[in-house]
Amino acid sequence: MTREVSAVRAVLRTGVTGAAVVGLSAMSLVAGTAYATPAGPGVTATVLYRTTVGNTDYTLREITIPPGQSTGWHYHDGPLYGLVKKGTLSHFDATCAQDGTYPAGRTITEPSGPAHVHIGRNEGSVPVVLDVLYVLPHGSPFSEDAPNPGCDFQ
Repeated sequence: MTREVSAVRAVLRTGVTGAAVVGLSAMSLVAGTAYATPAGPGVTATVLYRTTVGNTDYTLREITIPPGQSTGWHYHDGPLYGLVKKGTLSHFDATCAQDGTYPAGRTITEPSGPAHVHIGRNEGSVPVVLDVLYVLPHGSPFSEDAPNPGCDFQ
């Protein structure tokens, strides 16, 4: 079984239905940066799979956050479903409160919309690696940049 198929199955265990797996045979690998405001140095993302069903884009990405770095402040136009594969993700909301700690093996769900501005941080000593399924309105960016809401960290 390929790594991509394993990743898709792992993320689907978080509760996303079969619509996201239409076209598995059309998998592609595309490297890029995980954009937010601003993402820390070395934060990267690789597209493992993507398809569109109706007016919804389904994209599975592997995101790597080096130690001491973050995603930057952002929100999403649709829900996200993630699986932490390595390291521990520290997740903070717009009140600067830590709203979750996600070690390897844990899943995370992020709701959509500007009322859900957040940041993911790697406060550990090893890279955080996540598989994330984005369920977005067709043509939407992976994330929408947001300013720091006044927290003493970025």
